[in-house]
Amino acid sequence: MRATRMRQRRTTMSALNLTAPAFRIALLALATLTLVPDTATTARAGELPAIVSRQRSEKKSFTDGEIVEGFLKTAFGAEYHLAGRVDRIRKFDGPVRVYAESDRADRKTQLAKVVNDIATRVQHLDIAMTTTSEAANVRVKLVRDRDLYRTLTSFYGAEKAREIRTSLDPQCLSGFRKNDNFEIEHSDVILTVDNGDFVFLDCAYEELLQSLGPINDTTSVPWTMFNDNVSMGYFDVYDQYILNLLYDPRIKAGMTVAEVKAVLPAVLKDVRAWVKRVNDLKE
Repeated sequence: MRATRMRQRRTTMSALNLTAPAFRIALLALATLTLVPDTATTARAGELPAIVSRQRSEKKSFTDGEIVEGFLKTAFGAEYHLAGRVDRIRKFDGPVRVYAESDRADRKTQLAKVVNDIATRVQHLDIAMTTTSEAANVRVKLVRDRDLYRTLTSFYGAEKAREIRTSLDPQCLSGFRKNDNFEIEHSDVILTVDNGDFVFLDCAYEELLQSLGPINDTTSVPWTMFNDNVSMGYFDVYDQYILNLLYDPRIKAGMTVAEVKAVLPAVLKDVRAWVKRVNDLKE
């Protein structure tokens, strides 16, 4: 049983109202510019102006109701699912090992930093990189943008790949396979490497985190990266709440909404203390 989500591609080109020849020229210019970061020196997340500005304005204080709303809306359901029920908690029940398939050493280094950051900020999640695909239960395939749909076809078949491309035109994608107990057994993540540092980091954080369980996107929660209208590029405080709730041992794979609500008050109290400590929050 597999659930899948994707980050949809963003563009401002449709607002320009260009004539056909001018549009082709503009697309060519955009393609040329897009290729520049592919050979540029990779920046760390904290050095990217787009990320720094978001961190400075980030909302870090939330009510219990705001946190619970986002958790329930992302941990249940699925943006795009191929089979199986989506009304239960889905999560890994054991260590998570991530393998990166790519010849791009710079992107693999960035991905390893993302994984380490997630490990540092989610208390009960054992996640780390591995150097062998055999030891991995999360496989991250790093591809050029031009190879994205060929990769989708190899993963999901031609018919589903066309459906995904037509309806969502994703920039990156993740999906997982779960067993009858709703425990995630394996996740696949596809990231493009040549759309710039910010897009890579934004996709890497979102897709890796969603491959761990909270795979449903929601447009009604403005603070989460699990919202296609929101781009972060780093592991924000609000989503740390969501992942720490999900991986608390009292939240178990297969739980219903009612079962989760029964234990959430006690879990949230402990999660608040952890997130406050790991982020040095003043509240």
